[in-house]
Amino acid sequence: MSEPYDSKADTLEHIQHVRDGIGEAIQELAYRAKIHDRTKLGPNEKPTFDRVTPLLKGLTYGSPEYKASLESMGPALAHHYASHRHHPEHFGELGMRGMNLVDALEMVIDWHASVKRHADGDLHRSIELNQKRFGYDDMLKAMMHNTADWLLAL
Repeated sequence: MSEPYDSKADTLEHIQHVRDGIGEAIQELAYRAKIHDRTKLGPNEKPTFDRVTPLLKGLTYGSPEYKASLESMGPALAHHYASHRHHPEHFGELGMRGMNLVDALEMVIDWHASVKRHADGDLHRSIELNQKRFGYDDMLKAMMHNTADWLLAL
């Protein structure tokens, strides 16, 4: 007669696999925190961001004036998007469908920081507006709102 199955070894192995995966995600997020938007400090982007950033406080996110300010950034903004995976524009026609969850988390955290630049910034409103802009579904929108609640509580 064989011994009864003991799940301890399999469970410990599973726990280690999860720890390893979370550790990799932590390392990736730490790296992204270190390099986030560094290209804004370089010659391809800084002159444009020097000109446009002060204007943001007076603009409402998603307004026609805001959209015009984005268009006025031209090559600098194209360079920025091409350099950073946390922007859906980085992936061309795929948009957010090209992103992974680490990209999406960095994106929402970036939105959280960005709304602080606007006098009337509101992360939840940005999530609603960006659903139309980037075409994400209601389930992802709900997850973003849940993440926003978590960020706003920090």
